Amino acid sequence: MTPAITRRRLLVGLAGTVGLAGTAAAARASGALEPQAAGPQADLSVHVEVARHRRDSATVTATLNPRPVTIDLGGPKVPTWGYADDLARPLIRARAGDLIRVDVVNDLPEDTSIHWHGVALRNDMDGVPGLTQAPIPSGGRHRYEFTAPDPGTYFYHPHTGLQLDRALYGVLVIDDPQDAGDYDHEWIVVLDDWVDGTGRTPEDVLAALTAMAGHGDTPGMDHGSTGDTPGTGHGAMDGTGPGDMGGHGDMGGMEMMTSPLLGGAGDVAYPHYLINGRVPAAPVTFRARPGQRARIRLVNAGSDTAFRVALGGHRLTVTHTDGFPVVPTTADAVLLGMGERVDVMVELNDGVFPLVAAAEGKTGQGLALVRTCAGDPPPATAWPAELDRDVLLTHTLPAADSVALTRKRPDRVHRLVLGGSMMPYRWTINGVTFGHADPLLVEQGERVRLEFVNSTTMFHPMHLHGHTFAVTGSGTRKDTVIVIPNRTVTVDFDATNPGRWMTHCHNVYHGQTGRDCTNNG
Repeated sequence: MTPAITRRRLLVGLAGTVGLAGTAAAARASGALEPQAAGPQADLSVHVEVARHRRDSATVTATLNPRPVTIDLGGPKVPTWGYADDLARPLIRARAGDLIRVDVVNDLPEDTSIHWHGVALRNDMDGVPGLTQAPIPSGGRHRYEFTAPDPGTYFYHPHTGLQLDRALYGVLVIDDPQDAGDYDHEWIVVLDDWVDGTGRTPEDVLAALTAMAGHGDTPGMDHGSTGDTPGTGHGAMDGTGPGDMGGHGDMGGMEMMTSPLLGGAGDVAYPHYLINGRVPAAPVTFRARPGQRARIRLVNAGSDTAFRVALGGHRLTVTHTDGFPVVPTTADAVLLGMGERVDVMVELNDGVFPLVAAAEGKTGQGLALVRTCAGDPPPATAWPAELDRDVLLTHTLPAADSVALTRKRPDRVHRLVLGGSMMPYRWTINGVTFGHADPLLVEQGERVRLEFVNSTTMFHPMHLHGHTFAVTGSGTRKDTVIVIPNRTVTVDFDATNPGRWMTHCHNVYHGQTGRDCTNNG
């Protein structure tokens, strides 16, 4: 039985879960492990959401049907699990203040769930089985209902096993009713690493990682990084040979995945890297006229891969990261870790240009085309010079004044040491896996500081549920931040959203090997 949340009981989990609770109403939400009603539940978070409603708010409805599907990646046809028959759908779109109501009909052969990544929603809608809800069983139905809070680019995916490393994800765009839209086109660009249906499944990949490491335990779900000698790379199964981007090469059939920007850059060599569900040989084409402005919403939905993104012949002006505005900053390329989102603005030139998402520290890339005139397309292997120039890491960008977190001394500080190793393949926070983690204690209304200390040689995109934090120093407002090896990243947030919230690394394989039992507090 799950213990009730009290003012002093917060969970930090998935090897690190952060739970915030502050009222008796929030304690009632701790019954989330029980089957939930289809509609909203009467807790404090509901009243908070009602207060956010615009007078002209609408109700946005959708139905998601996770099921076995066959998807055409632009040549390769792969059996997998998805919400639709192609990876370009389904988009859910609302305006800030709208009520979003999504019914899930689970036709998978196993349990599932949906987490609304980056959205500061009510706790019982956060979609973490064993923490905020019961799993949605095979053949079952579940309703998610919440108010769309902050405008921005978000996405949704299961928080169950390795399901994210299939076609089970989609984009959620929350529009700002006050945004005049100073651009001619808006393009949603989703980046992904793909293995399912190519002769291997994500479960096969995890089994190979644990077998290679001599670790035969039953997989679970935790977060951390590698424990190799600092500054060195590590090998991954099924490598495809040497490549570019600073220091990865072949090691007897294993690809060395290292990056000058990230250090250890991943564990899995994927056969395909996709943009909007297409391989580079059959790219998606975005069309416009020379001189027009395009807003590009970039989402990294990958499971083990950071992407370095550039548009040949152009520079990118970053305007938002993880949904929140920043001081506009122009660079040649931008780097996104798993779970990060970035909005960029581009004034388009005359021609046919490669939009490339290079798998950072790995061999391979995703490709789309931007076409503003007639002409031959670039080859599938196109490598824009911009990829090797000024590459921006988004956590360095100052927040726009309108969303900057006010300066304040933290009321509470939690230090989260990210650990783990490739042999055995196991990842931890503060030396333990999720099932053994003590809750982080936080009281409602406190300014909380989290210190992510990476003691490994692997980079970790650390994600906090239910809140947006500010990166200390730059002030960037984010919910997912890259922590590179042997470095500490410190973030602050205000504990204003009651409930039990998870914080974890968004590498799905790190997560799966660290959760060796369910979270019962």
